[in-house]
Amino acid sequence: MKRVCVFTGSSPGARPEYAAAAQQFGAEIAGRGYELVYGGGRVGLMGVIADAVLASGGRVIGVIPENLVAKEIGHSGLTELRIVKSMHERKALMADLSDAFVAMPGGIGTMEEFFEVLTWAQLGLHAKPCGLLQVAGYFDALLALLDRAVQERFVKAEHMTMLIASVSPTELLDRLAAYRAPLVDKWIDRRSS
Repeated sequence: MKRVCVFTGSSPGARPEYAAAAQQFGAEIAGRGYELVYGGGRVGLMGVIADAVLASGGRVIGVIPENLVAKEIGHSGLTELRIVKSMHERKALMADLSDAFVAMPGGIGTMEEFFEVLTWAQLGLHAKPCGLLQVAGYFDALLALLDRAVQERFVKAEHMTMLIASVSPTELLDRLAAYRAPLVDKWIDRRSS
């Protein structure tokens, strides 16, 4: 594992714990010699984690669509800032550049980007690990919803092993580095389709 993609908010959120976790996670990423790939903004938790990696001597690659450079305020101090034409191009490039994916607290965009790469893992389009950095219980309801999806047979229990969640940045990175993708068919029951 060389590069970790982090999806997180362009807002700092309501709790100081979110920024503190982004700082700690960024320092841990840099401390292990990993590079950060992220959405390229300098605001919110996006900016906090990028700045933390840079302050710890790490490398940061930002990927931002040209229409968001002004809105998300593209970070001009990165190792590399790639400006692309569209969100589709952004997500494809971030996926290609990265060896692992992590979601931290964020909004709809964070969830959408993370679930897309998790879906690609479920479909066997990549075998890269996907994790949640669980800060202040932020993902509790999401994890409960996914457990419900397993109970209701919309998600295979084996696919839930593709999602690594931890409250500890250190443990999360350890588990991502040790991850081996399970060999699981996507469909619950093809006969009932």
